[in-house]
Amino acid sequence: MEELIKDYIHYLEIERGLSPQTQASYYEDLKQFRAFLQARQIASFPEDSAVIAEFLKQQAKLGKATRSLARMVSALRKFYQYLLNEHQLKSDPMTQINLPKPQQKLPVVLSIAEVGQLLAAPDTQKPLGVRDRAILEVLYATGLRVSELTHLQLGQLHLAIGLIQTIGKGNKERMLPIGDVASDWLSQYLTGIRPSFAAKHSPQSGVVFLNFRGQPLTRQAIWKIIKKYILQCGITKDVTPHTLRHSFATHLLENGADLRVVQTLLGHTDIATTQIYTHLSTKKIRQVYNKTHPRA
Repeated sequence: MEELIKDYIHYLEIERGLSPQTQASYYEDLKQFRAFLQARQIASFPEDSAVIAEFLKQQAKLGKATRSLARMVSALRKFYQYLLNEHQLKSDPMTQINLPKPQQKLPVVLSIAEVGQLLAAPDTQKPLGVRDRAILEVLYATGLRVSELTHLQLGQLHLAIGLIQTIGKGNKERMLPIGDVASDWLSQYLTGIRPSFAAKHSPQSGVVFLNFRGQPLTRQAIWKIIKKYILQCGITKDVTPHTLRHSFATHLLENGADLRVVQTLLGHTDIATTQIYTHLSTKKIRQVYNKTHPRA
């Protein structure tokens, strides 16, 4: 079996021109499969898919990640195809093996208390603090993507009627409600801070959120702002620029919002994309149930 594996790796190098890293990962996967077979006193690569399925099940029990298992299945498929082409086998058992379904990674969400800490973190006695407070409040109040926030134009603000207009993915427009608190901070920034920033840059930009030089903020700049205040608050979660959007959706659902409404607010074309937040809110419901029900 070892000779067949080495011949295959040589084939990958000479005939396929694969990188040394890819060759090494294939060799490692096949070596583990060979060790599994030898431990069961199987002297050749089996044509029985049940044996291969047992090997993959063992790997999963050992803690192999879904992505690693998928790579292992891919390596075995290509190896068995090679054996078939080399007339080492009469049939290909890998046709009966399905790729493992990828694990759905749930997004990181801040608790309501953590959001409160984050929103209160900027020093609003300073101009940049007012701007940053407005940014954080708007992100949490509307669920805007960071890219949507950085492209937000003055003409898209309709604060008198409590709405913000945005253009999302697929160039699709949506109107989002904005609460009084976020609207008040945004108004403070627009009237008291933004004009002095904008005056430093010519021609002036119609973008809502500017840096102190009057230039539009980038996604990276927003990320640095959020990261700064996350560290300041001592929040240890793996926060990303999308975390306030995730928190926005989860908190709505936890407080009784309809899934279709949340889908519309987030601008998701497919409701299946929104349903990931139901897993999060269900987890919260289970925690509350376990804590409060007398027989839980």
